[in-house]
Amino acid sequence: MRRRAIHWVNSPVLFEAILRYEQGRLPLSMKLWVEKLLDIKKDETSKILPTYPHS
Repeated sequence: MRRRAIHWVNSPVLFEAILRYEQGRLPLSMKLWVEKLLDIKKDETSKILPTYPHS
C-alpha cells in the first residue's frame, strides 16, 4: 500500500473550492484536486456540504 503524503490545506480555500465544486464552477484541474483530496468517486451524487433549512 502506498503512503500518502500529508498536505496542509488552507480551510477557506478548501471551503470555497467545495462550494464551487457543488455548483459545477471549477476548472477540471481543481475539480480533480477536490475529488482526490476528499476521496470522492466520480459517480457519487451526494452533496459534500449538508444543506440546512433557513429559519
